Amino acid sequence: MTTTTHTVETTGATLVYDVDGPPPAAGGRPPLFMVGQHMDATGFRTLASYFPDRTVVRYDPRGRGRSTCEDGRAASSPTVQAGDVHAVIEALGAGPVEMFANGGGAMTALALVAAHPHDVTTLVAHEPPLIRLLPDAEAAERAFLGCMRAYEAKGFGAGMAAFLTMTRWRGEFTDAYFAQPPADPSQFGLPAEDDGSRDDPLLSDRSTGVGSYRPDAGALAAAPTRVVIAMGEESRDLFTGRTAAATAELLGQEVTVFPGHHRGFLGDGVGRPEAFARALREVLDASARRSSGG
Repeated sequence: MTTTTHTVETTGATLVYDVDGPPPAAGGRPPLFMVGQHMDATGFRTLASYFPDRTVVRYDPRGRGRSTCEDGRAASSPTVQAGDVHAVIEALGAGPVEMFANGGGAMTALALVAAHPHDVTTLVAHEPPLIRLLPDAEAAERAFLGCMRAYEAKGFGAGMAAFLTMTRWRGEFTDAYFAQPPADPSQFGLPAEDDGSRDDPLLSDRSTGVGSYRPDAGALAAAPTRVVIAMGEESRDLFTGRTAAATAELLGQEVTVFPGHHRGFLGDGVGRPEAFARALREVLDASARRSSGG
């Protein structure tokens, strides 16, 4: 599969993106754009390999991978990143795209559809971590604040161990969750040593824009885009599975279940990329048939 690399300038950032496969043909299927947030273009390389017949676009969000950013504190904002994705779509010059977006990238994609409704024909938003939609939102925010505090006090290993503990907790965040001892980084293969840095985009205060984001349900309903909210079958009752279900409820739809977990599209034994890609293709193809009246 041939890959070409491109650059586009946006306000406060220089974005780098890759285009895999054949150029989009006139009258054919639109490019398939893959969007993450704390994951750069390399994270979608395996999933893209299962779409050799499609033009696939993978990009590095501002401040990640090869993309630069002038203001790191704005880098995680879904609305700022939505503007970036809009700029890449315009640079492609191939009209609206189909989109698969995961995690924080799914929040970016929802913000994109709300602000630029003609950019995307079909959006598959996989496990957007919309914490404020949860019935136990206050407790969930307290749990995430605990991850940030662990990071501030002891560095990346402690903060990420707390975050993994949070995301693996089943059900609502009860007193039992908060009664647990601090997470041990070594149990997750994480470093216990503190390297002194405090600028991680997930665990530092740079993530504030993500935690406070709430999608504009009215704008999403008015958009011509078909929005599909998805979650992994192994994510039921987990944090991002619950936020996916809450997002689907907000939009008046049933959540679509995909194989695997939050990162079920990854290779190297982490996920189930072949099954995940097959499910994604089925959703996108069904949407394309619906749009064409077939």
